[in-house]
Amino acid sequence: MATWFTSDHHFGHAAILSPTMHCRRGDHFASIQEHDAELVRRWNEVVAPDDEVFHLGDFAHRTSEEYARAVFGKLHGRKHLIRGNHERLGDKLPWASKQDFLEVTVDGKHLVLFHYGMRVWPRMRRGSLHLYGHSHGALPGCSQSLDVGVDAWGFRPVPLAEILARMATLPPAYPEGRDDEEEAA
Repeated sequence: MATWFTSDHHFGHAAILSPTMHCRRGDHFASIQEHDAELVRRWNEVVAPDDEVFHLGDFAHRTSEEYARAVFGKLHGRKHLIRGNHERLGDKLPWASKQDFLEVTVDGKHLVLFHYGMRVWPRMRRGSLHLYGHSHGALPGCSQSLDVGVDAWGFRPVPLAEILARMATLPPAYPEGRDDEEEAA
């Protein structure tokens, strides 16, 4: 069983393809039907039926509940929702769990999962990592915090090993020389 992270699919949200959207998905997909079919394909290409998937919000938007349920039912894995800002439909789906914020340990790493990118988070000075979505790849990450949204990962969920590899190439959350005790003062 593997664990995956993802965010911001916006299934059924035709406006996500608009040229005025900062994520530029319209450059990749001619219609929302093509978009949704390809995102389902890419999800199922990497996620096995018994895998765990943490979805960090904005699963579906501006579509019918029936459509959102149909897409949800096609996706492999045991799915957990960390609510985003567009969760009117997401809250109605049969997720294994739903929460606004989650601290979880995966492969020995303490993770803080939230839809929004944070500058500070619980246990960050003790090696905790923060994964987020919402920014559609526009908010730069650092060695401890990274966007796991589909716009930043080729429209697919991503495993922790790939996240860690990318984080290793990024600057630290705080500059060198800052003492852990400063934060407590």
